Amino acid sequence: MNVDTGITSEVFTIKSETKLSDIFNEIISKKSDAVFEYFESLNININTRIVVIGTYFTGVGIVKKLSEKYENILLVDIYPHLEELLYTPIGGDLKNKIDFSSDLDLIYSGEVVIDTTGFGGITTEQSSKFDVEAFIIEDPVAEDNDELLKQKNNIHERLNSVKSSNKKIIKTKGINTKTSGTMTLSIGVLTNALNECLKKEGVLYSACEMGFFEEVIFKEKNIKKFLELIDRNALKISTIDPFSCDDIILEELGKIESKMI
Repeated sequence: MNVDTGITSEVFTIKSETKLSDIFNEIISKKSDAVFEYFESLNININTRIVVIGTYFTGVGIVKKLSEKYENILLVDIYPHLEELLYTPIGGDLKNKIDFSSDLDLIYSGEVVIDTTGFGGITTEQSSKFDVEAFIIEDPVAEDNDELLKQKNNIHERLNSVKSSNKKIIKTKGINTKTSGTMTLSIGVLTNALNECLKKEGVLYSACEMGFFEEVIFKEKNIKKFLELIDRNALKISTIDPFSCDDIILEELGKIESKMI
């Protein structure tokens, strides 16, 4: 357990061994494992052209997981700088070469297509042009607990417009977040963990190292800085009675499930 003395010798600062990057990767892994298992059930040929639309962060995790077996994968994203994520620890290790492009015309080059673009992503009109062996789309809504987000969500219209005999939705939920994005779920894990820590006797306060990293990735376009920011102990707790806060983080992560529906 990582423990330092606080302001006085009677107050301690405990730090989680779990880093922010660990939380990101565990959530991404749940999503990519679900997709990989579905691919296995379809007996997809290893040379089948697979197109994944959207990198952040489900897409990068899926292509890395699929690269363990499949050899003809294209990742398409309108943000060219996100290609850098392929060569980082985010979403796991890259086993085989992945093609990357920002040319949206190439989304129609696949025999299997995975759309992770969520709100404001691929349109229903674009989706209607797909005639593929399998089509998978990520549901950006988690618990259906926000009416405005529910109304904004058009993945069912997009899915219905696709011509395919195999259509599935990636559904990820479990900790009462509004959306299923990896960033949202990570913040949800930390928020819930902070609240659980505060319930413990002897805790003065608790804090997490999470910031608004979306600006770093999409405004500053600084992937290196983002990696440095998430390479930190996720939680820090001020308490007179030290305890392991990693168990609390792991418990919250364990509530998250991702499945194909």
